[in-house]
Amino acid sequence: MAEAPLLAIRTLPSWLLGRAAARGRALVAAALAEEGMKMWHHVVLSAVRDLAPVAQADLGRSVGLDPKDVVGILNDLQSAGLVVRTPDPTDRRKNAVSLTPDGARLLTRCEKAARAANDDLLAPLSEAERAQFMGLLTRISGTDG
Repeated sequence: MAEAPLLAIRTLPSWLLGRAAARGRALVAAALAEEGMKMWHHVVLSAVRDLAPVAQADLGRSVGLDPKDVVGILNDLQSAGLVVRTPDPTDRRKNAVSLTPDGARLLTRCEKAARAANDDLLAPLSEAERAQFMGLLTRISGTDG
């Protein structure tokens, strides 16, 4: 008797993690879209809040984006009045990026939306299972500590 199509693949942890990640990204992207945001714009806005004032190059390195992609995203965010770029006080050749009050308010709404989307993702799990799952994900992703 033949196996179900792709059974060997679909039972691999890496396959299941990829499927779960794709579903999570889709849920978060949809939630952020309701706030008028894209995923990378949200990531950059969050990094600016955490690192501000931050040089564009440092910002790009912190989130793993190519410098030209960071510039494009920052242009979008600045045009929307969510960030401001000013000369870096330590090196006038660089720009330092900071959130505006509107950016901070939008980021708060986006974080709430992203948390709700993640709650939807984990809805099939009990609170204890969620805690265990997060602990296990942290261990296998190499991001603990």
